[in-house]
Amino acid sequence: MVATLKDVAARAGVSVKTVSNVVNGYSFVTEDNRRRVQEAIDLLGYVPNIGARNLRKGRTGFLTLAVPELANPYFAELCGLVMNAAAEHDWTVLIEQTGGVRERELTVINAAHRSLVDAIILSPIGLQPTDLAEAAPGTPLVLLGERALSAPVHHVAIDNVAAASAATRHLLDLGHRRIAALGDQPGPHGTAALRLRGYQSALQAAGLSVDPALIVPAAAYSRAEGTAAMRRLLSLADPPDAVFCFNDMLAVGALSAARDRGLRVPEDVAVVGFDGVDEGNYSAPRLTTIAPDKAAIAEAAVGLVRAALQDGAGQPQDVVTPFTLITRESTRSFAH
Repeated sequence: MVATLKDVAARAGVSVKTVSNVVNGYSFVTEDNRRRVQEAIDLLGYVPNIGARNLRKGRTGFLTLAVPELANPYFAELCGLVMNAAAEHDWTVLIEQTGGVRERELTVINAAHRSLVDAIILSPIGLQPTDLAEAAPGTPLVLLGERALSAPVHHVAIDNVAAASAATRHLLDLGHRRIAALGDQPGPHGTAALRLRGYQSALQAAGLSVDPALIVPAAAYSRAEGTAAMRRLLSLADPPDAVFCFNDMLAVGALSAARDRGLRVPEDVAVVGFDGVDEGNYSAPRLTTIAPDKAAIAEAAVGLVRAALQDGAGQPQDVVTPFTLITRESTRSFAH
């Protein structure tokens, strides 16, 4: 037979309410009663019915986390961290993959199945500001990574402009002057636009003009796109002496293209990535990268969900989490 709250209460010699207070972690229980209840739980093998508890609270116990692609190590790592943070509060995370397609992202924020989860955490790529302004009300929504989308919802992100500027300044400080940006994408509202802005501002602050020939687009943030884009850069009559890649997968592809061309990294061309994924620590050479604090992003997102459900949505919050420039062998001190 499955043990119940009543069974635990009878065994411990306390009320059902006391057992409930212990199970829910409430502080107003004497240490003696807490000890007796815990001994009875251990003896009887009692397991709380989380589903019933959520039903009483008007919760489902589920969160939706929607990301562009699980094949990208950054999002895979982030998903694991969000799941860990949510598990601390008895939430199960349902993962959705949008492909960065606007229609799929709209489905996530507007679909009827929103009523089946307590909140939605979304990393958008295709959404426009007007899409968010018209999102279906009711279920709390937290956006990850898109501070350029000005809309009345919670945001958690690093400062992409400052981070891209830091990556570019690192290359400038090493003596590089012909620095390329790899990973531009169309549209004024995405991550690429913010990182491009940081790259341009660092060059301009150093008194350098921005050469449009050194800004290379990437249809996707993948190793293959990074390889193809780097080949285009290296084919220029005056190729770059350093490349700032807008994510680590592009940078890994760029390293491959440089090796194929017989170039030494960083002696002939330095490479910096963005995202701080584990793969960069094992590339050849190991990759210098901007590493967002992904654990802080996950914890902040889940924290905003908890606050919204406990206290109401309130005013939208814009949480800025830290980043770190990790320097490795793909860049080094450089002198002309």
